[in-house]
Amino acid sequence: MNSEPQTNQNVRYGEIVESDFRPPWWAKNRHMQTIFPRFIQKRAKLDYRKEKLVLPDGDFVNLIWAGNVQKSSGLIAMFHGLEGSIRSHYSNDMAANFVKQGYAVVLMHFRGCGGEQNATPRAYHSGETEDAWYVLNWLEQKFPETSKAAMGFSLGANMLLKLLSEQPKQKIVKAAMAVSTPFNLALCANSINQGFSKVYQAYLLKSMVNNLLIKMRNMDYGKLLKVTESQIKQFKSFRDFDEHITAPLHGFVDADDYYNKCSSQNFLKGITTPTLIVHAKDDPFMHESIVPDIDAISPNVCLEVSENGGHVGFLQGTPWRPKIWMQQRANTFFQPFIAGKATHLFTGNPQ
Repeated sequence: MNSEPQTNQNVRYGEIVESDFRPPWWAKNRHMQTIFPRFIQKRAKLDYRKEKLVLPDGDFVNLIWAGNVQKSSGLIAMFHGLEGSIRSHYSNDMAANFVKQGYAVVLMHFRGCGGEQNATPRAYHSGETEDAWYVLNWLEQKFPETSKAAMGFSLGANMLLKLLSEQPKQKIVKAAMAVSTPFNLALCANSINQGFSKVYQAYLLKSMVNNLLIKMRNMDYGKLLKVTESQIKQFKSFRDFDEHITAPLHGFVDADDYYNKCSSQNFLKGITTPTLIVHAKDDPFMHESIVPDIDAISPNVCLEVSENGGHVGFLQGTPWRPKIWMQQRANTFFQPFIAGKATHLFTGNPQ
């Protein structure tokens, strides 16, 4: 029998609990959970429009809008994963789901993502929160009367959790949800460099390298990087890229310094915004030991962990009529906050 979505509306804050997600018999394998939604499942229909938002340093990010904010019951800000965009399966289908619920959606493409190179040498990374914080404040000024929530996937989930910890007094985002978070970046870099998971790494790394090489032909990186184009083409792992590109471009000593300062496991304790984290132990991008201890999370965070689910998968239904469990989970989690009926009242600073 296929397991149908079961969602618990009563979020248990300050706890690590077993998720209600159960995979169907045909999709218990973690790679099936990860690959099927990306390459096989048909995309939901989504009408959207693009807006270029200029940032304080003169660079820009492209925003993707879906739904009508003025007529919506709330606005969900979304943040995609590594090398992702609105075309990513989770972004497109989650946005379509939210629009059906009566919400409007705005997805922020990280700098250089979504098919358009950004205007400065710097790019984005798992801990770069300045752009997202600027966008959230811009949204609040533009739509002050609209209830807002935020959702991040993978790299975007790590970034969002770090941002919420850095802004404990923020009132813009009423609630947040993080899916498939790389809590420990060093452990993730090592884990994805092993076994079949190296296939995912190679796929993403190729995109990262190609985008960088295109930028290097249009901008002078001579004083910023100590590697040549030929050396960049020889990168074999995320750690190679982070050591020679991410770290020097964004002010870190090396890859380990970047991983230590940006891993969201170090920020969970400081979150004061009601936050739901959904994670699968069998995520092929990570090792199951990545799940934080209970002492690492704040009274405002609920971490729901399932044995299965893959990376941004959580696939249910049948091969002919697949369903994504995390869509319904997001709906039931956000609805009380958007409607102003949430019962979570903790407002103090975490101990």
